[in-house]
Order: sequence, then C-alpha cells, then structure tokens
Amino acid sequence: MQSNKVKYIAGYVHLIHGVDSLKLLKEINKRAKNEERVISCLLQVHIAQEDTKFGFDREELFELLSSSEFSNLHHISVKGLMGMATNTENESQISSEFHSLREMFKTINSNYTLPNLEMKHLSMGMSNDYSVAIKEGSNMIRVGSLIFGARPNTT
Repeated sequence: MQSNKVKYIAGYVHLIHGVDSLKLLKEINKRAKNEERVISCLLQVHIAQEDTKFGFDREELFELLSSSEFSNLHHISVKGLMGMATNTENESQISSEFHSLREMFKTINSNYTLPNLEMKHLSMGMSNDYSVAIKEGSNMIRVGSLIFGARPNTT
C-alpha cells in the first residue's frame, strides 16, 4: 500500500494487509480519523532472504510497538502480522521464515497490551507455499493465483 493511495480507500476498506512503515500507519490513522472510523491493519514483516520483499525487521517491529507514536494512533487497530517467505523450492527455508514470524506473533501476544493492538491474524502463505504456512501456524493465506490463475504479463 502506498501512502498516497490511502485517501481513496479509507472510507471503504476493512483490513489493510501490507503496512510496512510508521509513515504509512500515520497516514492511515489520519485518513481514518477524517472518516471517523478505525481501520484494521496487518503489519508486514520482512522475513524473506530476498530484497524484493518489504516490511519491518524484527527490531523495527518491537521498537514500533514500544513507541509512544504507535500508542497515539487511535484510528488504527493492528490485527496481526503478515509476511512473505522467500520465493524458493527449499521448504526448509520457507518453514524457517514462517516459523520466525509465528514466534514474533506469539511474543507480541504475550508481552504487549495496547488499545490499538489486537493480535488475531497471522497472514502467511501464498499459492506456492500455503501448505507450509498452515503447518507453521498461519490462520490467513493468500491464494489468488490458485483461484484466478497467474497474472497476465504486462511487459
């Protein structure tokens, strides 16, 4: 999700999956306040061993949750974490990456009590690795290409 797109969706969206920065959280909070509502979000955590994926790293995630800036975002509700594993055939690597996200999820659930934090969703697993994600504790998967087919090549 790009910050400049939030204004177009703030009145309609139920859950934003890919929140990967404090800047984006602040923009969502601002637009939700204008709409007089609270928008649910999943924090995107960078767990993959590739640079094409984005998100908070472990240290940034826990710094964010411990910050007064996060506590003052009254128009967002973080409902969980989202992460994408490395695009590889190596199931052991994928499992390890999903396991690390599940451990962060458990740590947050055990150690953080904040009014704008209600950890329910652990979103990990896509069409090519959802079975590994489910074994590692995912309760939300994204399998669009299995349902709708591969995206058309637009190049």
